[in-house]
Amino acid sequence: MNYAELVSAIKAYTENDFPDTVGSGGLTSTEQLDTFIREAEQRVFNSVQLLDLRKNVTGNCTSGNKYLSVPTDWLSNFSVAVIDGAGRYEYLLNKDVNYLREAYPNPATTGKPVCYAYFDKDSFILAPTPDQSYSVELHYFYYPESIVDAGTSWLGDNFDSVLLYGSLLEAYTYMKGEADVYTAYQKRYDEALAMLKQLGDGKNRQDMYRTPQARYPVG
Repeated sequence: MNYAELVSAIKAYTENDFPDTVGSGGLTSTEQLDTFIREAEQRVFNSVQLLDLRKNVTGNCTSGNKYLSVPTDWLSNFSVAVIDGAGRYEYLLNKDVNYLREAYPNPATTGKPVCYAYFDKDSFILAPTPDQSYSVELHYFYYPESIVDAGTSWLGDNFDSVLLYGSLLEAYTYMKGEADVYTAYQKRYDEALAMLKQLGDGKNRQDMYRTPQARYPVG
């Protein structure tokens, strides 16, 4: 299901073309529908750990600089690894800033980083302070481009039911529609989301043993 098909389905299910609202601050029909879809995507993306939500980037930490920049589209971390000159990967332990301050109280103490913490919205802090330049590989979660902007998306191509019913929930809330219809949409959304969780948090993790990962039981 692409963007145009999704918009048509929302209008058909709700029997509403969502005409432009009148007055100061009003929204066009397209703006209303795009909001429903974006809210639905956000709901899904924060409910299931899909592989499509994971991104990989490489960068460098420099000698004497204990801070590492956070990508602009970063939401949360999956893993951080330091790569030495021989190409060996060492995955850093995620700790709190206070732990790093306690364990490595002197920033002048340098070495190969063994742990990191979220310092602020723009940076991670490494400990100990890097003693040389290292390559760093970061796996992290982010919001992929919306179907609203791209015209197509992984959800639309592979799990359009959860995207459709999520959008219908947002649209029907906006319409202040009948409670029984809203309940029916919620039931269909919950069923679609459960199937998606079987894939994202279950089948895609059958052979994974990394402790922080959410794992949904698969029968």
